[in-house]
Amino acid sequence: MARRLRAVATAAAILCGATIGLQAAAQQAQETPSEDELYERPYIGEICGDNVVSRKLYNGARRYGNFCHRCHGEAGLGSSFAPSLVDSLRRLSREQFEDVVVNGRKNLVAGQEKVMPSFGHVTDVVLYREDIYAYLKAVSDGELKPGPLQRGCES
Repeated sequence: MARRLRAVATAAAILCGATIGLQAAAQQAQETPSEDELYERPYIGEICGDNVVSRKLYNGARRYGNFCHRCHGEAGLGSSFAPSLVDSLRRLSREQFEDVVVNGRKNLVAGQEKVMPSFGHVTDVVLYREDIYAYLKAVSDGELKPGPLQRGCES
């Protein structure tokens, strides 16, 4: 009888351990972002505190400040003559964003021509457009607050 109880207890422990292991694996799979999600939201894993970011996001913010800020305002919030990139990135895919940055765009809105110049010839924009996108997308998705960033985590 005691031997049987030990066998049942051992089997129950093995089953319980397997169940816990499966639950942990399922939870980790849910927490691990898909390749598509990482592509559209490249800031995942790049934020390690309240506006404390990796080199990639810090670089994106710095490049944004050098080339985009004067028209699109602080953190892409828009200005009197350029749209909010925070709002635009809620609708645009990453490819659409990069296409506009590299090739520019002209729109006729309410009888006014709005022009986004091409930055395809600006090496510091073209080479770092992924970093700029990651920074702006993080702000657009509410993962970063507009304002100064600190570099403090590395990915």
